[in-house]
Amino acid sequence: MFPGSARRGSRLALAATVALVAAGLTGAPARADGPEQIVNGTFDNGSAPWWGTGNLTLDATGGRLCTDVPGGTVNPWDAIIGQNDIRLVAGETYKFSFFASASPGRVVKALVQLPVDPYTQYLAANPSVSVSGDVYSYTFTSPVDLPNAQVAFQIGGAATDWRFCLDDVSLTGGAPPDVYQPDTGPRVRVNQVGYLPKGPKAATLVTEATTALPWQLRNGAGAVVASGRTTPRGVDQSSGQNVQTINFGSYTRVGSGYTLVADGETSRPFDIRSDFYESLRTDALKVFYPQRSGVAIRDDLRPGYGRPAGHVGVAPNQGDTDVPCQPGVCDYRLDVSGGWYDAGDHGKYVVNGGIAVHQLMSEYERSLLARTGEPWKLWDGTLAVPESHNKVPDILDEARWEQEFLLKMQVPAGQPLAGMAHHKVHDDTWTGLPLLPHLDGKKRELHPPSTAATLNLAATAAQAARVWLPYDRAFAARNLAAAKAAWTAAKAHPAVYASPADGTGGGTYDDGDVSDEFYWAAAELYLSTGATEYRDYVLASPLHTADIFTPGGFSWGSVAALGRLDLAVLPSRLPDRDRVRASVVRGADGYLATAAAHPYGVPYAPTGNRWEWGSNSSILNNAVVLATAFDLTGKNTYRAAVLGTMDYLLGRNALNQSYITGYGEVASHNQHSRWYSHQLDASLPNPPRGTVAGGANSGIQDPLAQQKLAGCAPQFCYIDDIESWSTNELAINWNSALSWVAAFVADQDNGDAQGRLP
Repeated sequence: MFPGSARRGSRLALAATVALVAAGLTGAPARADGPEQIVNGTFDNGSAPWWGTGNLTLDATGGRLCTDVPGGTVNPWDAIIGQNDIRLVAGETYKFSFFASASPGRVVKALVQLPVDPYTQYLAANPSVSVSGDVYSYTFTSPVDLPNAQVAFQIGGAATDWRFCLDDVSLTGGAPPDVYQPDTGPRVRVNQVGYLPKGPKAATLVTEATTALPWQLRNGAGAVVASGRTTPRGVDQSSGQNVQTINFGSYTRVGSGYTLVADGETSRPFDIRSDFYESLRTDALKVFYPQRSGVAIRDDLRPGYGRPAGHVGVAPNQGDTDVPCQPGVCDYRLDVSGGWYDAGDHGKYVVNGGIAVHQLMSEYERSLLARTGEPWKLWDGTLAVPESHNKVPDILDEARWEQEFLLKMQVPAGQPLAGMAHHKVHDDTWTGLPLLPHLDGKKRELHPPSTAATLNLAATAAQAARVWLPYDRAFAARNLAAAKAAWTAAKAHPAVYASPADGTGGGTYDDGDVSDEFYWAAAELYLSTGATEYRDYVLASPLHTADIFTPGGFSWGSVAALGRLDLAVLPSRLPDRDRVRASVVRGADGYLATAAAHPYGVPYAPTGNRWEWGSNSSILNNAVVLATAFDLTGKNTYRAAVLGTMDYLLGRNALNQSYITGYGEVASHNQHSRWYSHQLDASLPNPPRGTVAGGANSGIQDPLAQQKLAGCAPQFCYIDDIESWSTNELAINWNSALSWVAAFVADQDNGDAQGRLP
């Protein structure tokens, strides 16, 4: 993720301050020298003081600045036109405008930024410039006093030569603030994909009315097929909206193109049927294949997503097949090729890979154990991966690609910290967008081992040992040996933590409390071996009897719930297994109450009403607990709450949009990614169908979100823009949660299935 998720937080403001101090740029507040900050923006006097990178020749002879841009560059910043020494005043709102043309047409990056590392961007625009040209205009409010900001047009990254022209560049203060208003469409918010015929059906009406209102359900032909009155819910704390609920669960007829009408508004269309979650189950899993590192992605398997292998040592890649450690960390090199790219960047992280691969294996285990499980939906040939038709379930083939990478991250025998796992591998400096993996020329580095990463390896390898036993006994044995070695190493080094300062080129994923990782690893080792050592550790852990189902949900940095859930559902001789099961049901009851109280039906109420980075993943993980309670008890109330969670993700939310690419009339499709970068380069695709966006994030750590979403109510702290990495990134652990929940919902068929684990 770029530059980080939840615990990684944002370092941009701090880094900018450090850079300013280092450059001697802080001091008394600056004052604007005049209304126009750009010198010679009309190019009537040649090109000075504009500058270009060495591969550009600037020509202003016609009163317009033009240049031939060479093809064959990789990054946008490989070719730049810019002007330095632009004075910005903190709190001042500026209008930045220019005329630009491109032949052939291209997306360019127009920036107002700090001129030194970390190049903090105060305005980042990505205009799609046409051959005929157009005037582009943006406003932004400067967060800093800065005497020497930089205006830059980044125009590199094209495969072939092209021509760029620029004129009438202007930056003036005193502009009215640009108030961002998201287009939320009709005030009736529904699951834009659909509802199960025999499942709950609820919608939310945004209205100023405080008394019940009439509503109508209309079929695809416009005929009224059901009606009733809304239920007032008051002001929703998470959105700031006054809302009312529409319940139409009694209507069960299958059909398409239904709409709800209330308070003079007509909802977006939706279906009532039982098959759409089957496609989501598959699509959410298919997202992982094009995230693979170290192998070419076959276009015949994912049309439109084929690409060369990334990080295999073929120039310009330096590769993951022979990676050194950071200076001073180790004196060996490892082959750590393979695995999944973590998110929208090229980093690979053991702690995030751990929860993601676990959830895929857990999804498979649930399909075998739950009474509503349908393991044949995950069998060989269901996902169209290169390993299909090898007599192994495709979901396990996909999980193995990541698990093999995790095994490679283990410190070899004979080395200091043998058995531990390196925390992560990524570039030595940050890269920009767009950048296909095979074009990344940065040096790759192994980062120091950590106890958290080691215990993630122990947990997932122990799980893989039992999951793979029927299919590949040698691989199962290899995983069990690695799990035991990792457990032993973690006990010997129980407090080796990833540095929160190690965030150059990749996220930190730092975690200063690994008691939850110890608990999870012990649980998985016990479930796979039955050994007394691991059982006793589980029983002695304070987390074993603690209330671990917190309002914010579990995550990569809080994994005790993973151990508790598996101890509840997987067969074992754990002496207090009944109590463990009851604790999961109690946790689900808390989420059930939260969902019932929430006007949008969301089982998520984080402390202080501050929605966290990747809130959609937290919401989905809370739904995992609810689904597990259904499997344990067979009570429909838990299943209904899971379905309500999917309603939120598929459009019944304050923004009236689906967060899952390809699902819903209005859906996220510009997630932050270096290779799914269609917003920046029309030759590249949007993220694959079934990709879930990170979602609302009260922290709004990226510059774009800070510019457009300042003061947002939690549900409005989201924007579907590739530059908003704090609200709109994609990530493997977010899609693993979606995959697990989508599979559970798909297993419920038309809503009348029953379930209860033995």
